[in-house]
Amino acid sequence: MGTIRDTEKIYCSIALGFAVIVGTLCFILMLKPIGKGLILGTLFSIINFVLMAETLPMRIGHTRKKGVGISFLLIFLRYALLAIPLALSIKLNQFNMAATVFGLFSVQLVIMTDHISRYIKMRTQKNQLY
Repeated sequence: MGTIRDTEKIYCSIALGFAVIVGTLCFILMLKPIGKGLILGTLFSIINFVLMAETLPMRIGHTRKKGVGISFLLIFLRYALLAIPLALSIKLNQFNMAATVFGLFSVQLVIMTDHISRYIKMRTQKNQLY
């Protein structure tokens, strides 16, 4: 469980740090709806990622039918959670919808960027050996 929390902490802190920096720049440049949308989406993305990691043990150790039911319920609840910032960005003009959507994918983008950079680094080191 410790490695899951470490992974959560690394990726979520990078995503939140990026959102705060870009959001602050948007506030300075008078693009408040974009900054607010990005931060809102990122916060809900982080909550979703943490809930996904914390509920993994709930799916293990049950019969197949019960495990599928629990998994479906947890996915439905996480999607309902992700719908909140989308609904807010549609209803309220103070949140930019595109920035909110980008924020909702921020943790996934951080994970993908980390894996791509590790791959490139590994390939570069491998090519330097030959």
